[in-house]
Amino acid sequence: MRLDKYLKVSRIIKRRTVANEACSMGRVSINDKIAKPATDVNVGDVITVRMGAKKLTAEVLMVKETVRKEEADSMYRIITDSLNDSGEDE
Repeated sequence: MRLDKYLKVSRIIKRRTVANEACSMGRVSINDKIAKPATDVNVGDVITVRMGAKKLTAEVLMVKETVRKEEADSMYRIITDSLNDSGEDE
């Protein structure tokens, strides 16, 4: 399954166009490699999404074309969900 579609179906990102833009801007990586929207997602992959100051890292548990809203969070396991701390003083 395409990365942008997986992000939408799993509801990590609510809209596919937003998921596509995030991938195109280099804000999404799979297994520590920057990923394009058409990158294939497989079970066991680790996806990292950086949106603003938030960084989410999740492991892919299941890949399905469609899933109910209530079951979407069963498609992945959150490893980390945090705010970026750049450590810079202004």
